[in-house]
Amino acid sequence: MTYKLGNRSNERLEGVDPSLQTVVRMAIGISEQDFSVICGLRTRKEQEALVAKGASQTMKSKHLGGYAVDLMAYIDGGRWELNLYDEIADAMKAAAKDCGVKIRWGAAWHIDDFGAYEGTAEEAMNEYVDLRRSQGRRPFIDAPHFEIME
Repeated sequence: MTYKLGNRSNERLEGVDPSLQTVVRMAIGISEQDFSVICGLRTRKEQEALVAKGASQTMKSKHLGGYAVDLMAYIDGGRWELNLYDEIADAMKAAAKDCGVKIRWGAAWHIDDFGAYEGTAEEAMNEYVDLRRSQGRRPFIDAPHFEIME
């Protein structure tokens, strides 16, 4: 089945970098998992509120400049199970590669050009988790997040 973005998702892409918009729009057409755009461009005030409640860790978010999106797996209004995001990430990876756009995925922070990565999204996330643990650090998995690398 071919999915497409709804009106709300398209509205949430307003103000997002045009090349990232292109990647998202291509990804929805090839994804095996339907998804929605839940966040694109944020104001400083919105970001401050997210940091204050612990939903974000930084005031240097790429959402502030329109260089990031958060996508939600769309099943019964939205789901958060991690395995659903592997499918979305694989579609974003393929779309980024086809568009020649460098993106980073929030479950594989160590890869600056996810489209050029040779493995699957699941493999990338597992590598990231292993890397962080080998450094004695906790992994920060933000699977809905994708950001453009300039």
